[in-house]
Amino acid sequence: MGEECNFKGKVCVTGASGYLASWLVKRLLLSGYHVRGTVRDPGNHAKLKHLWQLEGAKERLELVKAELMEEGSFDDAVMGCDGVFHMATPVIGVVGLTSDPKAEMVEPAIKGTRNVLSSCKKNPSLRRVVLTSSSALRTRLDFDSKVPLDESSWSSEELCEKLKIWYGLSKLLAEKAAWEFAKETGMDLITVLPAFVIGPSLPHDLSFTASDVLGLLRGETEKFKGYGRMAYVHIDDVALCHIRVYEEPNAHGRYLCSSVVLDNNDLVSMLAKRYPSLPIPERFEQFVRPYYDLDTSKLRSLGFKFKGIEEMFDDCVASLREQGRLDSY
Repeated sequence: MGEECNFKGKVCVTGASGYLASWLVKRLLLSGYHVRGTVRDPGNHAKLKHLWQLEGAKERLELVKAELMEEGSFDDAVMGCDGVFHMATPVIGVVGLTSDPKAEMVEPAIKGTRNVLSSCKKNPSLRRVVLTSSSALRTRLDFDSKVPLDESSWSSEELCEKLKIWYGLSKLLAEKAAWEFAKETGMDLITVLPAFVIGPSLPHDLSFTASDVLGLLRGETEKFKGYGRMAYVHIDDVALCHIRVYEEPNAHGRYLCSSVVLDNNDLVSMLAKRYPSLPIPERFEQFVRPYYDLDTSKLRSLGFKFKGIEEMFDDCVASLREQGRLDSY
């Protein structure tokens, strides 16, 4: 399929080896793009093996070194590219093992985003930048639960601070910094706000969220109790959404990317019935969040259709079984 596609130009994906970024690289290659991915160590073949195994990788993938916190580090990576997908985010340390998690996550996210965009601005051939943010809009208190949240909604910085939700705060402030930069420079910027991403994992090492899902499927619900009511989306839909808004001439602003919003107990009840061999509890004590829903009509107006919750988890479970992570069940 890959080499039969028309060549669509060259794009850069920052943080290309990550859970979501890897899948975007896969989809871009299949769509006919030449992809230049940034990684911290291009020589780490074991960590990058999953990227080189992708269809079209040998012909149209190059991996280059870039450090998120180094000013000018992305200059060469983005130069000559038609578009940039900024997905890199600071590595999240283990909670409790750092004296200042806010400084470790929030400040680097903001500085890293500015570094990437500053490099993008030096590229005269750049057409558009697509930045991955977060749909954690429920982190606010002043919304009407009867009205679905849309792209005009923003999380509360104060509430994130109070609840010490540093990852959510880092994504929020990084996106705001990006919009300030775009306004100052006239850059064509679009942001994608994915829900909780579910699906297969290309990297061998699981992301933090994927590890939590694996724990849930193994009946280890402790971490998942804190999720409460959540929005979910298939990883393939998130990748396709990025490409859709990049390619659509009339795309603009922010785009919520979410398939469905469910309470924990509704989710686990469905999962327990669908995968009876797995030790998933049908109910468990959970953190209660206010009722909310998401309005994704802006993305759907581009003709976008989402996969359902069943397909998300079917693909996720199949991937985990293939990796041997659910062998005992």
